[in-house]
Amino acid sequence: MQGKLSEIDIRSILQLVELGQRTGELFVEAYGSAMATGGDYPAGGTASHRPAKITQSWFVFFLNGHIIYAGDSGANLARLRDYLRRYKLEDALDRVSVSAIATVNAPEYGHLWALIENHILTPTQGRSIIQNMVHETLFDLLSLHQGSFIFEISPALSPQLTTLEVGPLVITIMKQIQEWKQFHPHIQSPSQCPAIANAEQLRETLTETTFKTLVRWVDGTTSIRQMARYLNRDVLTVAKAIYPYVQQGYVQMLPDPSSDATPANDEFGLGQRNKIPRVVCIDDGATIRKTVEYILSQHGYEATAISNPLKALSLVFQLKPDLILCDIAMPELDGYEICAMLRRSTVFRQTPIVMLTGKDGFIDRVKARMVGATDYLTKPFGESELLMLVEKYVGLGDPNRPKPEKLLEEALEDELEIDITESSSTPSVSYG
Repeated sequence: MQGKLSEIDIRSILQLVELGQRTGELFVEAYGSAMATGGDYPAGGTASHRPAKITQSWFVFFLNGHIIYAGDSGANLARLRDYLRRYKLEDALDRVSVSAIATVNAPEYGHLWALIENHILTPTQGRSIIQNMVHETLFDLLSLHQGSFIFEISPALSPQLTTLEVGPLVITIMKQIQEWKQFHPHIQSPSQCPAIANAEQLRETLTETTFKTLVRWVDGTTSIRQMARYLNRDVLTVAKAIYPYVQQGYVQMLPDPSSDATPANDEFGLGQRNKIPRVVCIDDGATIRKTVEYILSQHGYEATAISNPLKALSLVFQLKPDLILCDIAMPELDGYEICAMLRRSTVFRQTPIVMLTGKDGFIDRVKARMVGATDYLTKPFGESELLMLVEKYVGLGDPNRPKPEKLLEEALEDELEIDITESSSTPSVSYG
């Protein structure tokens, strides 16, 4: 079962899975500003006139028509850390070894299970976190207007900690989505961060205790959704508490700091102005390797292309790149396996990994998300597409940089079959 959300909505899809008592995975991709909670299309623009740019994607896992887990398809553990904060366990993820389940299709779920297996979290606490995660994910999914989906029958995510009925969840969340509309246009998305705009006037209208509490949370860097996670409340309750102060102008809503404008590996949004972004491309095709390396080198990135997938892993661990581009179809070891192996390491848990897929790569994209890939780039691609993607995750390069050190590459070049292009002219190849 697959299709477009313009043809069938998420609510109907969930009901079909429930009625059919299906076991498997639902994968959903959003197009552009497709979420109702994120605001309407700009004046003069409609969904049909907007480019179908995929902005976010999610997984929902089912067992006999019941939901067992749901989340976005990135490998980022920030959401789980937020939920652990309510138990003062936000650093616990650094103290556990993770089972193989975390590297397959649900890293967040696997890490949660590792905490329970190590008796850091109780099963009751784990169930509470999963219920909140499912609720949060469905709030986003049921707000979608544009996107695509695919449901695949597959073995259930295992082990299961809890199962949730679709019907009651959908009714509750649809009601909340309707109520959320009352906050427009002052509050548009749960990912927005409230900040104090007029502290003196705000202090005059509140008791000192309430003022201090508000200032503690409304810091311009904590989103409404994060507050809900920390406080064990839903986003509607948190937004209701803040809304009066936003209306009066005492509090302003800032954009989501984790939006596309912020490189994914720049956790605190501070940038890497003094660091030359390092990119590794793993691809057995000489055309792609040489072209990617040349383009990125010309635009100020330190780029290294590797042809042998079996030997690539050792170099990647030595180079510690800021971004990894990885082809899917390679002999001996494919891109899915490489991505899954890298995600097992804490070193590459947050590193953006972009998969290079074929033209009809929707299934490829689903599988890539399942193993923890951050994004994908469809081949053939042009120079502008490559640069836009690289800038999205690691920022701008520095064309005036000094020539990067290549001692490590030279030492391992023969063994790892690295392509190092020193040419000052464009390679005579077509890249898209």
